[in-house]
Amino acid sequence: MDVKDLRYFVAVYEAEGFSRASRELGTVQSNVSARIRNLEGALGVPLFERRYRRVAPTAGADKLYRHAKKVISSLNEAERALKRARAKGFTLLELLVVVVIIGLLAGFVAPRYFGQVGKSEVATAKAQIDALEKALDQYRLDTGRYPSNEVGLKALVERPPDEPKWNGPYLKKTVPLDPWGKPYVYKVPGQKWDFELLSYGRDGRPGGSGEDADIGNH
Repeated sequence: MDVKDLRYFVAVYEAEGFSRASRELGTVQSNVSARIRNLEGALGVPLFERRYRRVAPTAGADKLYRHAKKVISSLNEAERALKRARAKGFTLLELLVVVVIIGLLAGFVAPRYFGQVGKSEVATAKAQIDALEKALDQYRLDTGRYPSNEVGLKALVERPPDEPKWNGPYLKKTVPLDPWGKPYVYKVPGQKWDFELLSYGRDGRPGGSGEDADIGNH
C-alpha cells in the first residue's frame, strides 16, 4: 500500500466513479482501477460495488475514507510546510526534518489507521448476523418454521411460493453481503442449533484465525 493508492481511493469515493475520478486525477481509468485493486488486495476487503454508471462504496470503504482523509490531510500539510520552508530559505537540516515527517506519516500513521479496518469488519459481520438471526426468528413465529435451505435467506424479503403465512418482508432492505462482499452461509438445521448463520471471514474459507476466522450466530 502507498499514499498514491489512498489518493486514488479518495478520488473514486468522492467522484462516485472511476471515469470522473480519472479525469480529476489527470490519468487514464485503467490506472485508477489498478490502484483500487491493489488497495483492496492489501486490505483484504472489497471497497466498491460496481454498478451502472457509478460505483457504490462498501461498509469497509466508508470506514477507510474517514481515516484516509485524515492521513492525506496530514501529508498535504507536511508538503505545504516543505514548500514554505523552501520559500523562506530554511537550512538543509530543517528541510530534511520536514521530509522525515512526511515519510513517518506515510509509513507509520497510515498503517495504524488501516489496522483498525479489519477489526471493524468483524464487528460489522457480528451485527449483521445478529440482525439476520432476529429476522429469522420473526419468520419462524409467523410461519412455524425457519426458511428451507432451498429458499435460504431470500425468504426474508420475498414470499416463498409455498408459504401462505408469510408476513414479511422481515428486513428493511435486501439481504446484505458480509463485509468482505460474500453471501452469508445459511444452513437448516444446524449442527447444534435450529439453524446456522455464518460468514467465513476475510478469506471466504471455513476455519482460519484472526480476520479469516469464521463468524457465526452461536
